[in-house]
Amino acid sequence: MRTFGLIGFPLSASFSKQFFADKFATEGITDCKYELHPIPQAKEILDLIEADPRLCGLNVTIPHKVSVMPYLTELDDAAEKIGAVNCIAIDQTGEQPKLRGYNTDVYGFEESLKPLLKPHHQKALIFGDGGAAQAVKYVFNQLGIPFISVVRNAQPNAVLYSSVTKEVLEEYTILVNTTPLGMFPNLESFPPIPYQHLTDQHLAYDLVYNPEETQFLAKAKAQGASVKNGLEMLHLQAERSWDIWNKQI
Repeated sequence: MRTFGLIGFPLSASFSKQFFADKFATEGITDCKYELHPIPQAKEILDLIEADPRLCGLNVTIPHKVSVMPYLTELDDAAEKIGAVNCIAIDQTGEQPKLRGYNTDVYGFEESLKPLLKPHHQKALIFGDGGAAQAVKYVFNQLGIPFISVVRNAQPNAVLYSSVTKEVLEEYTILVNTTPLGMFPNLESFPPIPYQHLTDQHLAYDLVYNPEETQFLAKAKAQGASVKNGLEMLHLQAERSWDIWNKQI
């Protein structure tokens, strides 16, 4: 029996546990189980590994995506450049466990975005500049798409929401929300931009997936924009974790 799991704190609701329970049942995988580990401190990962020699992989969520990194043996390129980890492969076959950190949000975002890109989608606005935004930036750099970060409070290498004008929106036709604005239960919140200037040339992507259609997406769709929520990204990054744990990539 191989074990996998999710670390974070708290873990009141977990997409990952249900996803892997369904996957194991559907695919007839009977020698694996997936458990939740609500650990307050990232360093407790070492105790988890010591207590379970069958532990082969972990997903990582808030607040440990950064704080877990000092306990890892190595990082893949995306995790190193982004500065955050959401997947760990654990090799316990040697004298000391080897822990390799990955950022599978990159794969999930890129693979769900690429089919939507049209020739006129040349530049992007990224709303927010937290951990999720770093994965989005990494993907745009990989794809050669210039971007601007848009934030509420002034900071280097970003502009304020008040700077998003009609002229800016005419040039920047990919809009990505990486903030929790619009996420349940704050359903009425949304990035404060002039939606009346959006057109059918725009693509609005929201990393939020609950609700299925946020105010950001609804307002963009009302102007004719193409829209996408974060659910497929979530599924793709989970499948990527499984591939990593099974050395299929």
